[in-house]
Amino acid sequence: MTAPPSLLIRPSHDNDLPAIADIYGQAALHGTGTFELEPPGQDEMARRRQDVLSKSLPWLVAERGGMVLGYAYANHFRPRLAYRFCVEDSIYLHADARGQGVGTLLLAELMARCEAAGARQMLAVIGDSANLGSIGVHRRCGFADAGILKSAGWKFGRWLDVVLMQRPLGLGDTAPAAEGT
Repeated sequence: MTAPPSLLIRPSHDNDLPAIADIYGQAALHGTGTFELEPPGQDEMARRRQDVLSKSLPWLVAERGGMVLGYAYANHFRPRLAYRFCVEDSIYLHADARGQGVGTLLLAELMARCEAAGARQMLAVIGDSANLGSIGVHRRCGFADAGILKSAGWKFGRWLDVVLMQRPLGLGDTAPAAEGT
């Protein structure tokens, strides 16, 4: 019996876009982790990815045996300059990859890369307070509850909450940010 191929967390490539678009499309159509109702096409996902990469922020994939099992990226929480040290993470997994630790490994690597890029805070804006998988992944990676936006979205004929979680990166708020950055 041979061991299954190892999981590889790596920067995304253009040729990952079909898998990324498929994973997100399934989340939009069948899940409550995103409040998007219609799955964006591959061109739109490419545009979103390029926007993140143009800011020198990471967009990662988890791959095993040549198959993309999931992806994660971080983007600035808000566009105003004062938010430049605060990022929001997003993680999406193929249905077959859930419950195997893939999300935790993606998030851990994402946090490390965001910290290396100078981020001081990472926020999780989690669709659906019943999204225990995502909430658990964030708790395992040291995120604390920051609040709940009650009934903020309407999807699948019901109101959905948004769970806010937060984790400091690096020095967090224990030291001032470098001037000029």
